[in-house]
Amino acid sequence: MRPHRALVPHLSPEIELRGREAHHLLEVLRAKPGDLVTVFDGKGLEGRAVVESVEAGILRLRLEQSWEASREVGVPVELYVALLKGDALADVVRAATELGVTRIIPTISTHSVAKEMGGNKLERLRRVAAEAAKQSGRTVVPVVAEPVPLRQIPEVEQGLVAHVGAELRVREVLEPAKPISLATGPEGGFSPQEVDFLVGRGFRPVTLGRRILRAETAPLALLALVTAGEGL
Repeated sequence: MRPHRALVPHLSPEIELRGREAHHLLEVLRAKPGDLVTVFDGKGLEGRAVVESVEAGILRLRLEQSWEASREVGVPVELYVALLKGDALADVVRAATELGVTRIIPTISTHSVAKEMGGNKLERLRRVAAEAAKQSGRTVVPVVAEPVPLRQIPEVEQGLVAHVGAELRVREVLEPAKPISLATGPEGGFSPQEVDFLVGRGFRPVTLGRRILRAETAPLALLALVTAGEGL
């Protein structure tokens, strides 16, 4: 069985965990003194630690070894994903983290049903990203940024926007060695004017197939073609 895995503030000889992470190890995974734990700092470092003591909800670890892990995509991959109804965005963040995204930027567009996001929801999405990074073996936790209007998307070095009616396939235009920016729309899709705007910012419209994908499916399909499809 693989050792338990924990996200820690930093890797140091002695690590003290409290709060949510300690609760998960103690109450859910039943960690006890002597157990091995794989620890990572969310910024690229990973290590092996031993549980030394447990008391009053505080878990103390002794770091035995640390190293730089190499399971991350070699270039930045950012995802501009339209605000979605209900809890759909949490599902996107979870799966996008597993697929290797570096940064997720919720975006407000013309057809977005949701036009804003509260602070509590943003913090929950960040917790979802951290948990998904832990479970998928990543050593970097992707950034989940505050929502921005689509018109604030800056010029990008290499961008792909999922668009119904586009003919180019991802594999025909993708340059895996360059930073990658991806964009997907809301339930009603991007307006023609928004697509034109994104093209002016360096995005190329690409197809995700002949079928109409749901707004929560499209970002994952596009991301999978870029990372999993290229073995990144």
